[in-house]
Amino acid sequence: MAFSWFKKNGTGARPSLREQVEEFLAEEAWLLDEWRLDDWFQLFTEDGSYVVPGTGDPQADPRSALVLIDDDMVRLHWRIERLKSRHAYREYPWSRTRRIISNIRARDMGDHVFVTASVVLYRFRHGHADPFVGHYEYRLVRDNGSFKIQQRRAMMDHERLTPNGAVSMIF
Repeated sequence: MAFSWFKKNGTGARPSLREQVEEFLAEEAWLLDEWRLDDWFQLFTEDGSYVVPGTGDPQADPRSALVLIDDDMVRLHWRIERLKSRHAYREYPWSRTRRIISNIRARDMGDHVFVTASVVLYRFRHGHADPFVGHYEYRLVRDNGSFKIQQRRAMMDHERLTPNGAVSMIF
């Protein structure tokens, strides 16, 4: 699945950590935009989590505050199964999405890599284009020359969901 833009140059130099993370995030964005949700699910560790806080407090802790999404791997699996079915009426047929990921920062923390990135996600549905703006925080662990997502936190900069409506796709 890993598609690499990087090739060793004549000096044998390896891509920097930031370049490796950029490639990983580009692959993740592509999988989500192509609705390859099963492949996206495989990017997570067995104990992975996906959190989308509410619009009021992007740093909210899901253990003590209301959040839009707080999925462990079991809930994330069922979210993906629902999104692929006709039962997710807000996403059937699927929206077209395009993610623009920028301002990527990666910090090696020893046992994991902490990553932040800005995102603009455009959702096209029923003749409307809805922008969703925010940023991601990841806890990535190394896995066979690439990464796995242990934690993914997607925070929207919106003060409210209107006029965009619900977050029915993976943000």
